[in-house]
Amino acid sequence: MRVFAPVYDWMLAAARHPHARWYLGAVSVAESSFFPLPPDVMLVPMTLARPRDWAFLALLTTLASVAGGLIGYAIGYFVLDVVLPLIERWGYLAAYRTAAQWFEQYGVWVVFIAGFTPIPYKIFTISAGAAQMALLPFVVASVIGRGARFFLVAALVRALGPRVEPRLRPYVDVIGWCVLVLVGVGLWFVRG
Repeated sequence: MRVFAPVYDWMLAAARHPHARWYLGAVSVAESSFFPLPPDVMLVPMTLARPRDWAFLALLTTLASVAGGLIGYAIGYFVLDVVLPLIERWGYLAAYRTAAQWFEQYGVWVVFIAGFTPIPYKIFTISAGAAQMALLPFVVASVIGRGARFFLVAALVRALGPRVEPRLRPYVDVIGWCVLVLVGVGLWFVRG
């Protein structure tokens, strides 16, 4: 089923839009606090479209994602009781409880790991606020974890993109479905 190829084509075209950086920043902020799609879906095509800007795009994604993480932290810190029914409705309640338990066991390392991996980062930002984690370690772990992830993605796309992109295009749908399966497994692992 061809679902991802048209989205991929649209993202490549949108990556050349004059306001593309604003879109990338907005998606990065939203993803860290409530939005389901990771910023990688914009970072990759934007880096393909503007390979010279790879470091700037990775930095923008990192800083915007950390800003969104602070919004998620504030949600957990100030209005968790209001948001908890939404977390449950969206199917993230078990993941939230697991994240809260991991905070008790591992502290700041959870934020770093969640920032780097495809585990839904927003669950950990909200959990960090609910656990009233110290803000400075939260920000530092978020910058390091998110930065490592986005700089790695952008650097790989910058280095391999021009050679790989023409060969990648026919497999975009297969890759998209594989990523969805990995995210599903990640969610199952977090909930379990």
